[in-house]
Amino acid sequence: MVIPLLDSLDLKDKDITADALHTQRKLAEYLVVKRQAHYHFTVKANQATLLDDVALMFEDRKQPDFVMHDSPDHGRIETRNIWTTTALNSYLNFPHVGQAFAIERISIDKKTGKLSREMAYGITSRSPAQADARRLLEINRGHWTIENSCHYILDWNYDEDRSRIRTGHGPENMTRLRRFAIGVIKSKGVRSVAQKMRQLNKNTRLVFDYLRMTNNSRTARAT
Repeated sequence: MVIPLLDSLDLKDKDITADALHTQRKLAEYLVVKRQAHYHFTVKANQATLLDDVALMFEDRKQPDFVMHDSPDHGRIETRNIWTTTALNSYLNFPHVGQAFAIERISIDKKTGKLSREMAYGITSRSPAQADARRLLEINRGHWTIENSCHYILDWNYDEDRSRIRTGHGPENMTRLRRFAIGVIKSKGVRSVAQKMRQLNKNTRLVFDYLRMTNNSRTARAT
C-alpha cells in the first residue's frame, strides 16, 4: 500500500524514512530507481538475516561517529550515539545500500536516576558524501519526532492507550481510522486538532461539510 500512496508525491532527492515493517527490497528499488529518492530504513527481526549482519558489524564498537545531547525536557536526559559503516554495502542482500548504521539511545530519568539503553539498526541509500553521521542521526530523529507526535495526539484525543478493542484486526483498523481523521484535520491547516474535534463533535453535520460531502458550500468555506 505504500507505493501507491507515494506515487502522488514529489520525492526526488527526498529522504523517505520508514519503520521495520516497510524495510522491503521492492520499496527500496521503487524509491531509488523509479523516484530518484533515498531511503532511511529501520532494520529489525522481520528481516532477520539483514538484522544479524548489521548487528554483528557493530558488536565491537569503538568511539561513535557522532554524539547528540538532547535538552533535558520531559524529565529525561537523553544522549544519542551513532556509528556508521560502508563495509557492508556490497555484502548485504539489499539493494542500493550506501551505509549501515547503529544508534544507541541512553536515557536517564532525572527523578529516579534510572538509566536505560536502546540499540537500533538501520540502512540508508545515501553515501557518506551525501549524509554524514550527524545528518543520518538528524533524519532518524525526525522520523521518531513525527511518530511520537502522532502517538501523542492519538492518546490525548482518543485515549488510545486505554482502548479495550482487542479482537482480530480491530485495534489496527481503529488506529488507521483515527490516524485518517487526524490527517484530514491537519491537512486543513488547523492549529489545534483537539479544538477542531470538539467543534465537529458538537455538530455532526459539520463533519460532512468539513469533508466536502454536502452542497452546503457556505458552511464548508467557513470551516
